Amino acid sequence: MISSFVTCTRRLVGAVLVLVPLLGHTQGRTTTVVGAAAKAVPAAAAASAGMATLTGRVSGPTTDSVAISLRENPLDPKEKLFRVPLSDKGDFKVVVPVSGATKADLVYGDDVAPLFLDPGTDMDVRFKGSDMSGTLKFKPNDVPSGFATKLRNRANLTDEQRHRQQAANANNYLVEADAQFVENDGFQVLPDNIQLYEAPFLSFLEYRRKHEYEFLEDHAAKQSFTQEFYNYAHAEVVYAYANDKLTFQDLREQVVNTEGRLKMAPDYYNFLREPGLLNEPNAVQSELYHEFLLNYVHFTVSQDHHQRSDPDFYPACYALASKKLTGPSRAVILGRVLQESFRFGHVKQSAAMLADFRNYDPKNQFYLTLQADFNQHKDFAIGAPAPDFKLPTANGDTVHLHDFAGKLVYLNFWKSTNGLCLRDLAYAQELMRKFEGKNITFINIALDENEQAWRSLVTVKKLPGVQVRIPGGGLRSVVAKEYALQEVPTYMLVGEDGTFLNTKPKRLSSRAAVDEINQSFGKASTYTSAIDFPATKK
Repeated sequence: MISSFVTCTRRLVGAVLVLVPLLGHTQGRTTTVVGAAAKAVPAAAAASAGMATLTGRVSGPTTDSVAISLRENPLDPKEKLFRVPLSDKGDFKVVVPVSGATKADLVYGDDVAPLFLDPGTDMDVRFKGSDMSGTLKFKPNDVPSGFATKLRNRANLTDEQRHRQQAANANNYLVEADAQFVENDGFQVLPDNIQLYEAPFLSFLEYRRKHEYEFLEDHAAKQSFTQEFYNYAHAEVVYAYANDKLTFQDLREQVVNTEGRLKMAPDYYNFLREPGLLNEPNAVQSELYHEFLLNYVHFTVSQDHHQRSDPDFYPACYALASKKLTGPSRAVILGRVLQESFRFGHVKQSAAMLADFRNYDPKNQFYLTLQADFNQHKDFAIGAPAPDFKLPTANGDTVHLHDFAGKLVYLNFWKSTNGLCLRDLAYAQELMRKFEGKNITFINIALDENEQAWRSLVTVKKLPGVQVRIPGGGLRSVVAKEYALQEVPTYMLVGEDGTFLNTKPKRLSSRAAVDEINQSFGKASTYTSAIDFPATKK
Protein backbone atom coordinates (compact mmCIF):
# COMPACT_ATOMS: atom_id res chain seq x y z
CA MET A 1 0.00 0.00 0.00
CA ILE A 2 1.64 3.23 -1.17
CA SER A 3 0.24 6.43 0.27
CA SER A 4 1.29 9.75 1.70
CA PHE A 5 0.40 8.79 5.25
CA VAL A 6 1.04 5.06 5.44
CA THR A 7 2.41 4.34 8.89
CA CYS A 8 -0.07 2.07 10.62
CA THR A 9 1.12 -1.17 9.05
CA ARG A 10 4.79 -0.82 9.98
CA ARG A 11 6.04 -3.84 11.88
CA LEU A 12 8.10 -3.38 15.00
CA VAL A 13 10.89 -5.79 14.14
CA GLY A 14 13.98 -5.97 16.33
CA ALA A 15 12.86 -3.17 18.63
CA VAL A 16 15.03 -2.28 21.62
CA LEU A 17 12.77 -2.17 24.67
CA VAL A 18 13.10 0.60 27.24
CA LEU A 19 10.67 0.50 30.15
CA VAL A 20 9.75 3.79 31.76
CA PRO A 21 7.87 4.28 35.03
CA LEU A 22 4.20 5.02 35.43
CA LEU A 23 3.22 7.49 38.10
CA GLY A 24 0.48 5.87 40.17
CA HIS A 25 -0.95 2.47 40.95
CA THR A 26 0.07 -0.38 38.62
CA GLN A 27 -1.85 -3.32 40.02
CA GLY A 28 1.25 -4.89 41.47
CA ARG A 29 3.19 -5.00 38.18
CA THR A 30 6.91 -4.33 38.35
CA THR A 31 8.62 -1.90 36.01
CA THR A 32 12.28 -1.89 35.12
CA VAL A 33 13.70 1.61 34.76
CA VAL A 34 16.36 2.01 32.06
CA GLY A 35 18.15 5.08 30.74
CA ALA A 36 17.34 8.78 30.47
CA ALA A 37 13.65 8.25 29.85
CA ALA A 38 13.18 7.02 33.40
CA LYS A 39 12.89 10.47 34.96
CA ALA A 40 9.70 12.47 34.83
CA VAL A 41 10.58 15.93 33.50
CA PRO A 42 8.51 19.07 34.24
CA ALA A 43 6.75 20.30 31.11
CA ALA A 44 8.41 23.72 31.20
CA ALA A 45 11.84 22.10 31.11
CA ALA A 46 10.96 19.42 28.54
CA ALA A 47 11.98 21.43 25.48
CA SER A 48 15.41 22.32 26.77
CA ALA A 49 15.94 18.77 28.07
CA GLY A 50 14.87 17.25 24.70
CA MET A 51 11.84 15.38 26.00
CA ALA A 52 8.34 14.65 24.70
CA THR A 53 5.59 13.71 27.16
CA LEU A 54 2.37 11.79 26.57
CA THR A 55 -0.15 11.22 29.35
CA GLY A 56 -3.56 9.74 28.89
CA ARG A 57 -6.17 7.08 29.45
CA VAL A 58 -7.34 3.98 27.59
CA SER A 59 -11.06 3.29 27.94
CA GLY A 60 -11.83 -0.41 28.22
CA PRO A 61 -8.23 -1.64 27.98
CA THR A 62 -7.66 -4.83 26.00
CA THR A 63 -3.98 -5.08 26.89
CA ASP A 64 -1.94 -3.88 29.87
CA SER A 65 0.56 -1.41 28.35
CA VAL A 66 1.15 1.32 25.81
CA ALA A 67 4.38 2.27 24.02
CA ILE A 68 6.07 4.81 21.80
CA SER A 69 8.37 3.53 19.07
CA LEU A 70 11.27 5.69 17.86
CA ARG A 71 13.80 5.01 15.13
CA GLU A 72 16.79 7.24 15.81
CA ASN A 73 18.90 5.94 12.92
CA PRO A 74 17.13 5.64 9.53
CA LEU A 75 19.62 2.95 8.49
CA ASP A 76 19.12 0.79 11.59
CA PRO A 77 16.07 -1.53 11.52
CA LYS A 78 16.04 -1.65 15.32
CA GLU A 79 13.62 0.73 16.97
CA LYS A 80 13.56 1.92 20.56
CA LEU A 81 10.29 0.96 22.18
CA PHE A 82 9.41 2.98 25.29
CA ARG A 83 6.73 0.92 27.03
CA VAL A 84 4.73 1.76 30.18
CA PRO A 85 2.07 -0.29 32.00
CA LEU A 86 -1.48 0.98 32.38
CA SER A 87 -2.86 1.70 35.84
CA ASP A 88 -5.97 -0.10 37.03
CA LYS A 89 -7.99 2.80 35.55
CA GLY A 90 -6.20 2.66 32.20
CA ASP A 91 -4.00 5.72 32.87
CA PHE A 92 -0.44 6.05 31.60
CA LYS A 93 2.42 8.51 31.29
CA VAL A 94 5.44 8.07 29.04
CA VAL A 95 8.36 10.47 28.61
CA VAL A 96 10.76 9.91 25.70
CA PRO A 97 13.99 11.67 24.69
CA VAL A 98 13.88 13.42 21.30
CA SER A 99 16.75 15.40 19.84
CA GLY A 100 14.52 17.28 17.40
CA ALA A 101 11.30 17.01 15.40
CA THR A 102 10.81 13.35 14.56
CA LYS A 103 8.33 10.76 13.33
CA ALA A 104 7.32 8.11 15.85
CA ASP A 105 4.55 5.57 16.45
CA LEU A 106 2.05 5.03 19.24
CA VAL A 107 1.80 1.29 19.88
CA TYR A 108 -1.08 -0.42 21.68
CA GLY A 109 -1.31 -4.19 21.28
CA ASP A 110 -1.35 -4.85 17.54
CA ASP A 111 -2.48 -1.28 16.74
CA VAL A 112 -0.01 1.33 15.54
CA ALA A 113 -0.77 5.01 14.95
CA PRO A 114 1.56 7.75 13.63
CA LEU A 115 3.01 10.40 15.94
CA PHE A 116 5.00 13.57 15.34
CA LEU A 117 7.09 14.55 18.36
CA ASP A 118 9.58 17.28 19.20
CA PRO A 119 11.20 18.66 22.36
CA GLY A 120 8.47 20.26 24.44
CA THR A 121 5.62 18.09 23.17
CA ASP A 122 3.26 17.56 26.13
CA MET A 123 -0.08 15.97 25.23
CA ASP A 124 -3.02 14.15 26.76
CA VAL A 125 -3.98 11.06 24.72
CA ARG A 126 -7.36 9.31 24.89
CA PHE A 127 -8.70 6.30 22.99
CA LYS A 128 -10.80 3.16 23.31
CA GLY A 129 -8.93 -0.06 23.81
CA SER A 130 -11.06 -1.81 21.20
CA ASP A 131 -10.48 0.85 18.51
CA MET A 132 -7.40 3.00 18.95
CA SER A 133 -7.18 4.38 15.42
CA GLY A 134 -10.88 5.25 15.24
CA THR A 135 -11.10 7.02 18.62
CA LEU A 136 -7.65 8.57 19.11
CA LYS A 137 -7.71 12.19 20.34
CA PHE A 138 -4.92 14.53 21.48
CA LYS A 139 -5.17 17.60 23.73
CA PRO A 140 -2.36 19.84 25.00
CA ASN A 141 -1.60 19.61 28.70
CA ASP A 142 -1.84 22.80 30.77
CA VAL A 143 -3.50 24.90 28.04
CA PRO A 144 -6.92 26.58 28.54
CA SER A 145 -9.70 24.66 26.78
CA GLY A 146 -13.09 25.64 25.46
CA PHE A 147 -13.75 27.88 22.43
CA ALA A 148 -14.43 31.12 24.35
CA THR A 149 -11.45 30.55 26.60
CA LYS A 150 -9.21 29.90 23.60
CA LEU A 151 -10.32 33.15 21.94
CA ARG A 152 -9.80 35.12 25.14
CA ASN A 153 -6.42 33.63 25.98
CA ARG A 154 -4.91 32.98 22.54
CA ALA A 155 -2.69 36.05 22.76
CA ASN A 156 -1.87 35.32 26.40
CA LEU A 157 -0.52 31.82 25.95
CA THR A 158 3.08 31.28 26.92
CA ASP A 159 5.50 29.96 24.31
CA GLU A 160 5.41 26.53 26.00
CA GLN A 161 1.59 26.43 25.93
CA ARG A 162 1.45 27.53 22.31
CA HIS A 163 3.94 24.83 21.39
CA ARG A 164 1.94 22.14 23.20
CA GLN A 165 -1.18 23.25 21.31
CA GLN A 166 0.69 23.00 17.99
CA ALA A 167 1.90 19.48 18.86
CA ALA A 168 -1.65 18.34 19.66
CA ASN A 169 -2.91 19.94 16.42
CA ALA A 170 -0.26 18.08 14.43
CA ASN A 171 -1.09 14.70 15.88
CA ASN A 172 -4.84 15.16 15.51
CA TYR A 173 -4.17 16.05 11.88
CA LEU A 174 -2.27 12.79 11.40
CA VAL A 175 -5.19 10.80 12.83
CA GLU A 176 -7.68 12.53 10.53
CA ALA A 177 -5.42 12.26 7.48
CA ASP A 178 -4.94 8.56 8.16
CA ALA A 179 -8.72 8.00 8.23
CA GLN A 180 -9.26 10.15 5.15
CA PHE A 181 -6.52 8.86 2.85
CA VAL A 182 -5.02 5.62 4.21
CA GLU A 183 -8.11 3.75 5.40
CA ASN A 184 -10.03 4.86 2.29
CA ASP A 185 -9.22 2.38 -0.51
CA GLY A 186 -10.30 4.94 -3.07
CA PHE A 187 -7.10 6.89 -2.40
CA GLN A 188 -4.79 3.85 -2.50
CA VAL A 189 -2.69 2.74 -5.46
CA LEU A 190 -3.37 -0.89 -4.59
CA PRO A 191 -5.33 -2.97 -5.25
CA ASP A 192 -7.62 -1.46 -7.92
CA ASN A 193 -5.94 1.71 -9.17
CA ILE A 194 -2.73 -0.07 -10.21
CA GLN A 195 -4.72 -1.80 -12.97
CA LEU A 196 -5.52 1.52 -14.67
CA TYR A 197 -3.76 2.67 -17.82
CA GLU A 198 -1.53 5.74 -17.92
CA ALA A 199 -4.09 8.55 -18.43
CA PRO A 200 -6.64 7.40 -15.82
CA PHE A 201 -3.87 6.55 -13.35
CA LEU A 202 -2.45 10.07 -13.63
CA SER A 203 -5.95 11.47 -13.18
CA PHE A 204 -6.27 9.42 -10.00
CA LEU A 205 -2.90 10.68 -8.66
CA GLU A 206 -3.76 14.29 -9.41
CA TYR A 207 -7.21 13.90 -7.82
CA ARG A 208 -5.65 12.45 -4.67
CA ARG A 209 -2.94 15.12 -4.53
CA LYS A 210 -5.51 17.90 -4.93
CA HIS A 211 -7.58 16.55 -2.02
CA GLU A 212 -4.51 16.04 0.18
CA TYR A 213 -3.32 19.60 -0.45
CA GLU A 214 -6.77 20.99 0.30
CA PHE A 215 -6.99 18.89 3.46
CA LEU A 216 -3.61 20.16 4.67
CA GLU A 217 -4.17 23.82 3.82
CA ASP A 218 -7.66 23.81 5.34
CA HIS A 219 -6.30 22.46 8.63
CA ALA A 220 -3.31 24.80 8.57
CA ALA A 221 -5.64 27.79 8.10
CA LYS A 222 -7.83 26.79 11.06
CA GLN A 223 -5.14 25.79 13.52
CA SER A 224 -1.50 26.44 14.21
CA PHE A 225 1.25 23.99 13.24
CA THR A 226 4.98 24.26 13.84
CA GLN A 227 6.95 24.99 10.68
CA GLU A 228 8.69 21.62 10.99
CA PHE A 229 5.40 19.73 11.01
CA TYR A 230 3.92 21.71 8.12
CA ASN A 231 7.08 20.99 6.10
CA TYR A 232 6.76 17.30 6.91
CA ALA A 233 3.06 17.07 6.04
CA HIS A 234 3.58 19.01 2.81
CA ALA A 235 6.49 16.76 1.80
CA GLU A 236 4.36 13.66 2.38
CA VAL A 237 1.87 14.93 -0.21
CA VAL A 238 4.54 15.94 -2.72
CA TYR A 239 6.49 12.69 -2.55
CA ALA A 240 3.48 10.38 -2.37
CA TYR A 241 2.58 11.75 -5.80
CA ALA A 242 6.14 11.66 -7.15
CA ASN A 243 6.92 8.19 -5.81
CA ASP A 244 3.70 6.59 -7.04
CA LYS A 245 4.11 8.17 -10.46
CA LEU A 246 7.72 7.02 -10.69
CA THR A 247 7.06 3.41 -9.64
CA PHE A 248 3.74 2.90 -11.48
CA GLN A 249 5.16 1.17 -14.55
CA ASP A 250 7.21 -1.36 -12.54
CA LEU A 251 4.55 -1.99 -9.91
CA ARG A 252 1.83 -2.52 -12.48
CA GLU A 253 3.97 -5.03 -14.35
CA GLN A 254 4.48 -7.04 -11.16
CA VAL A 255 0.82 -7.02 -10.14
CA VAL A 256 -1.07 -7.26 -13.45
CA ASN A 257 0.22 -10.55 -14.83
CA THR A 258 -2.32 -10.77 -17.66
CA GLU A 259 -0.65 -7.97 -19.67
CA GLY A 260 2.82 -6.95 -20.74
CA ARG A 261 4.73 -3.89 -19.54
CA LEU A 262 3.00 -0.60 -20.33
CA LYS A 263 4.72 1.71 -22.77
CA MET A 264 4.59 5.19 -21.25
CA ALA A 265 4.15 8.49 -23.11
CA PRO A 266 7.44 10.16 -24.14
CA ASP A 267 6.96 12.98 -21.61
CA TYR A 268 5.74 10.78 -18.73
CA TYR A 269 8.95 11.07 -16.70
CA ASN A 270 9.58 14.76 -17.37
CA PHE A 271 8.42 15.58 -13.84
CA LEU A 272 11.71 14.20 -12.53
CA ARG A 273 13.42 17.33 -13.90
CA GLU A 274 11.40 19.71 -11.75
CA PRO A 275 13.72 22.07 -9.82
CA GLY A 276 14.07 21.21 -6.15
CA LEU A 277 12.43 17.79 -6.41
CA LEU A 278 15.60 15.85 -5.59
CA ASN A 279 17.19 18.10 -2.99
CA GLU A 280 14.51 19.47 -0.67
CA PRO A 281 15.89 20.28 2.79
CA ASN A 282 12.38 20.76 4.22
CA ALA A 283 11.51 17.12 3.46
CA VAL A 284 14.20 15.37 5.51
CA GLN A 285 11.68 13.99 8.05
CA SER A 286 9.58 12.34 5.34
CA GLU A 287 10.18 8.63 4.80
CA LEU A 288 8.39 8.96 1.47
CA TYR A 289 10.99 11.53 0.39
CA HIS A 290 13.79 9.05 1.06
CA GLU A 291 11.84 6.27 -0.64
CA PHE A 292 11.39 8.47 -3.70
CA LEU A 293 15.09 9.34 -3.83
CA LEU A 294 16.06 5.67 -3.69
CA ASN A 295 13.55 4.76 -6.41
CA TYR A 296 14.82 7.69 -8.50
CA VAL A 297 18.37 6.35 -8.25
CA HIS A 298 17.22 2.84 -9.25
CA PHE A 299 15.19 4.19 -12.17
CA THR A 300 17.92 6.45 -13.53
CA VAL A 301 20.58 3.73 -13.40
CA SER A 302 18.19 1.23 -15.04
CA GLN A 303 17.57 3.73 -17.85
CA ASP A 304 21.30 3.51 -18.51
CA HIS A 305 20.83 -0.22 -19.20
CA HIS A 306 22.06 -1.56 -15.87
CA GLN A 307 20.19 -4.52 -14.38
CA ARG A 308 19.97 -5.12 -10.65
CA SER A 309 21.80 -8.42 -11.03
CA ASP A 310 24.73 -6.78 -12.85
CA PRO A 311 27.95 -6.45 -10.81
CA ASP A 312 28.08 -2.71 -11.53
CA PHE A 313 24.44 -1.88 -10.71
CA TYR A 314 24.97 -0.75 -7.11
CA PRO A 315 28.28 1.03 -7.78
CA ALA A 316 26.44 2.95 -10.49
CA CYS A 317 23.64 3.77 -8.01
CA TYR A 318 26.19 4.89 -5.43
CA ALA A 319 28.02 7.10 -7.94
CA LEU A 320 24.76 8.69 -9.14
CA ALA A 321 23.53 9.43 -5.60
CA SER A 322 26.92 10.91 -4.69
CA LYS A 323 26.72 13.25 -7.68
CA LYS A 324 23.04 14.20 -7.74
CA LEU A 325 22.14 14.49 -4.04
CA THR A 326 23.16 17.07 -1.46
CA GLY A 327 22.45 17.84 2.19
CA PRO A 328 21.72 15.41 5.03
CA SER A 329 19.63 13.07 2.88
CA ARG A 330 22.61 12.17 0.69
CA ALA A 331 24.27 10.07 3.41
CA VAL A 332 20.96 8.31 4.13
CA ILE A 333 20.38 7.36 0.47
CA LEU A 334 24.00 6.29 0.01
CA GLY A 335 23.55 4.14 3.10
CA ARG A 336 20.35 2.64 1.64
CA VAL A 337 22.19 1.84 -1.59
CA LEU A 338 24.95 0.17 0.43
CA GLN A 339 22.47 -1.90 2.42
CA GLU A 340 20.88 -3.15 -0.81
CA SER A 341 24.33 -3.93 -2.17
CA PHE A 342 25.16 -5.96 0.93
CA ARG A 343 22.04 -8.06 0.43
CA PHE A 344 21.91 -8.41 -3.34
CA GLY A 345 25.29 -7.14 -4.54
CA HIS A 346 28.89 -8.21 -4.68
CA VAL A 347 31.32 -8.22 -1.81
CA LYS A 348 34.31 -6.52 -3.44
CA GLN A 349 32.24 -3.61 -4.75
CA SER A 350 30.34 -3.29 -1.47
CA ALA A 351 33.54 -3.17 0.57
CA ALA A 352 34.99 -0.43 -1.66
CA MET A 353 31.82 1.67 -1.44
CA LEU A 354 31.64 1.23 2.33
CA ALA A 355 35.21 2.55 2.66
CA ASP A 356 34.31 5.56 0.50
CA PHE A 357 31.17 6.23 2.54
CA ARG A 358 33.29 7.67 5.36
CA ASN A 359 33.71 10.78 3.17
CA TYR A 360 29.96 11.41 3.40
CA ASP A 361 29.60 10.57 7.09
CA PRO A 362 32.13 12.83 8.86
CA LYS A 363 30.29 12.60 12.21
CA ASN A 364 30.25 8.80 12.02
CA GLN A 365 26.44 8.67 12.38
CA PHE A 366 25.90 5.67 10.12
CA TYR A 367 29.22 3.97 9.40
CA LEU A 368 29.25 1.51 12.32
CA THR A 369 25.67 0.42 11.55
CA LEU A 370 26.58 -0.16 7.90
CA GLN A 371 29.77 -2.01 8.80
CA ALA A 372 27.83 -4.41 11.05
CA ASP A 373 25.26 -4.90 8.27
CA PHE A 374 28.02 -5.66 5.76
CA ASN A 375 29.62 -8.24 8.04
CA GLN A 376 26.27 -9.93 8.53
CA HIS A 377 25.48 -10.24 4.82
CA LYS A 378 28.83 -10.66 3.06
CA ASP A 379 28.49 -14.47 3.02
CA PHE A 380 25.04 -14.15 1.44
CA ALA A 381 25.79 -11.82 -1.48
CA ILE A 382 25.64 -12.50 -5.21
CA GLY A 383 28.58 -14.71 -6.07
CA ALA A 384 28.84 -16.18 -2.57
CA PRO A 385 28.56 -20.00 -2.45
CA ALA A 386 25.04 -21.19 -1.65
CA PRO A 387 25.05 -23.47 1.43
CA ASP A 388 24.72 -27.10 0.48
CA PHE A 389 21.91 -29.19 1.95
CA LYS A 390 20.84 -32.81 2.22
CA LEU A 391 17.04 -33.12 2.22
CA PRO A 392 14.49 -35.90 1.75
CA THR A 393 12.23 -35.83 -1.30
CA ALA A 394 8.53 -36.63 -1.42
CA ASN A 395 9.50 -39.94 -3.08
CA GLY A 396 11.73 -40.96 -0.19
CA ASP A 397 15.04 -40.21 -1.92
CA THR A 398 17.67 -37.73 -0.72
CA VAL A 399 19.10 -34.81 -2.71
CA HIS A 400 21.97 -32.37 -2.21
CA LEU A 401 22.26 -28.96 -3.79
CA HIS A 402 25.60 -29.98 -5.30
CA ASP A 403 23.78 -32.77 -7.21
CA PHE A 404 22.67 -30.03 -9.61
CA ALA A 405 26.10 -28.50 -10.29
CA GLY A 406 26.26 -27.24 -13.86
CA LYS A 407 22.59 -26.25 -13.86
CA LEU A 408 20.76 -23.05 -13.01
CA VAL A 409 18.75 -23.76 -9.83
CA TYR A 410 15.56 -21.94 -8.84
CA LEU A 411 14.89 -22.39 -5.12
CA ASN A 412 11.35 -21.97 -3.78
CA PHE A 413 11.07 -22.01 0.02
CA TRP A 414 7.40 -22.52 0.90
CA LYS A 415 4.80 -24.01 3.26
CA SER A 416 1.70 -25.94 2.25
CA THR A 417 -0.28 -24.05 4.93
CA ASN A 418 0.67 -20.56 3.70
CA GLY A 419 -1.98 -18.82 1.57
CA LEU A 420 0.48 -16.87 -0.57
CA CYS A 421 2.52 -20.00 -1.23
CA LEU A 422 -0.61 -21.88 -2.30
CA ARG A 423 -1.59 -19.00 -4.57
CA ASP A 424 1.78 -19.21 -6.31
CA LEU A 425 1.54 -22.97 -6.98
CA ALA A 426 -0.23 -22.49 -10.31
CA TYR A 427 2.34 -19.91 -11.43
CA ALA A 428 5.19 -22.21 -10.35
CA GLN A 429 3.86 -25.04 -12.50
CA GLU A 430 3.39 -22.74 -15.49
CA LEU A 431 6.93 -21.38 -15.09
CA MET A 432 8.39 -24.90 -15.02
CA ARG A 433 6.54 -25.82 -18.21
CA LYS A 434 8.01 -22.81 -19.98
CA PHE A 435 11.54 -23.96 -19.13
CA GLU A 436 11.05 -27.66 -19.80
CA GLY A 437 14.15 -29.05 -21.49
CA LYS A 438 16.30 -26.04 -20.50
CA ASN A 439 19.38 -26.22 -18.26
CA ILE A 440 17.48 -25.33 -15.08
CA THR A 441 16.12 -27.26 -12.09
CA PHE A 442 13.29 -26.04 -9.85
CA ILE A 443 13.75 -27.19 -6.24
CA ASN A 444 10.79 -26.61 -3.94
CA ILE A 445 11.84 -26.72 -0.29
CA ALA A 446 8.94 -27.07 2.15
CA LEU A 447 9.21 -25.84 5.74
CA ASP A 448 6.16 -27.82 6.87
CA GLU A 449 6.15 -29.33 10.33
CA ASN A 450 3.51 -31.87 9.26
CA GLU A 451 5.24 -34.26 6.87
CA GLN A 452 2.11 -36.20 5.96
CA ALA A 453 0.11 -33.10 5.00
CA TRP A 454 2.96 -31.87 2.80
CA ARG A 455 3.49 -35.27 1.15
CA SER A 456 -0.25 -35.61 0.51
CA LEU A 457 -0.45 -32.18 -1.20
CA VAL A 458 2.56 -32.95 -3.40
CA THR A 459 1.06 -36.30 -4.42
CA VAL A 460 -2.56 -35.22 -4.95
CA LYS A 461 -1.63 -32.06 -6.89
CA LYS A 462 1.17 -33.89 -8.77
CA LEU A 463 3.46 -30.94 -8.14
CA PRO A 464 6.33 -30.81 -10.66
CA GLY A 465 9.98 -30.09 -10.00
CA VAL A 466 12.09 -31.44 -7.17
CA GLN A 467 9.96 -31.55 -4.01
CA VAL A 468 11.91 -31.73 -0.73
CA ARG A 469 11.19 -30.91 2.89
CA ILE A 470 13.28 -29.60 5.80
CA PRO A 471 12.58 -32.12 8.58
CA GLY A 472 11.43 -30.13 11.62
CA GLY A 473 12.25 -26.66 12.77
CA GLY A 474 10.70 -24.64 9.96
CA LEU A 475 12.20 -21.15 9.96
CA ARG A 476 14.24 -22.17 13.03
CA SER A 477 15.94 -25.03 11.17
CA VAL A 478 19.63 -25.07 10.24
CA VAL A 479 18.89 -24.78 6.52
CA ALA A 480 16.54 -21.82 7.07
CA LYS A 481 19.20 -20.04 9.12
CA GLU A 482 21.92 -20.76 6.57
CA TYR A 483 19.73 -19.18 3.90
CA ALA A 484 18.73 -16.30 6.21
CA LEU A 485 15.04 -17.06 5.68
CA GLN A 486 12.61 -14.73 7.42
CA GLU A 487 9.38 -15.57 5.62
CA VAL A 488 7.75 -17.74 3.00
CA PRO A 489 7.50 -17.76 0.11
CA THR A 490 11.14 -16.88 -0.58
CA TYR A 491 12.73 -17.43 -3.99
CA MET A 492 16.41 -17.57 -4.98
CA LEU A 493 18.42 -18.25 -8.12
CA VAL A 494 21.65 -20.25 -7.81
CA GLY A 495 24.10 -20.20 -10.71
CA GLU A 496 25.60 -23.15 -12.53
CA ASP A 497 28.67 -22.93 -10.29
CA GLY A 498 26.66 -23.20 -7.05
CA THR A 499 26.89 -19.50 -6.13
CA PHE A 500 24.04 -17.09 -5.46
CA LEU A 501 22.93 -15.42 -8.66
CA ASN A 502 19.87 -13.55 -7.39
CA THR A 503 18.50 -13.65 -3.84
CA LYS A 504 15.44 -11.60 -4.75
CA PRO A 505 14.18 -12.76 -8.16
CA LYS A 506 10.83 -11.66 -9.52
CA ARG A 507 7.78 -13.37 -8.04
CA LEU A 508 6.59 -16.52 -9.78
CA SER A 509 3.39 -14.68 -10.73
CA SER A 510 5.29 -11.89 -12.48
CA ARG A 511 5.57 -11.94 -16.27
CA ALA A 512 9.07 -10.51 -15.80
CA ALA A 513 10.19 -13.74 -14.07
CA VAL A 514 10.56 -15.50 -17.43
CA ASP A 515 12.82 -12.79 -18.86
CA GLU A 516 14.84 -12.68 -15.65
CA ILE A 517 15.55 -16.42 -15.75
CA ASN A 518 16.41 -16.33 -19.46
CA GLN A 519 18.94 -13.57 -18.77
CA SER A 520 20.52 -15.58 -15.94
CA PHE A 521 21.81 -18.55 -17.92
CA GLY A 522 25.62 -18.59 -18.04
CA LYS A 523 26.12 -15.47 -15.91
CA ALA A 524 27.47 -17.21 -12.81
CA SER A 525 31.13 -17.00 -13.86
CA THR A 526 30.79 -13.27 -14.53
CA TYR A 527 29.58 -12.65 -10.99
CA THR A 528 31.92 -15.08 -9.25
CA SER A 529 34.96 -13.52 -10.93
CA ALA A 530 34.14 -10.27 -9.14
CA ILE A 531 34.63 -11.85 -5.70
CA ASP A 532 37.21 -13.81 -3.75
CA PHE A 533 35.48 -16.77 -2.12
CA PRO A 534 36.47 -20.23 -0.95
CA ALA A 535 35.06 -23.30 -2.65
CA THR A 536 31.33 -24.03 -2.42
CA LYS A 537 30.26 -25.03 1.09
CA LYS A 538 29.51 -28.72 1.52
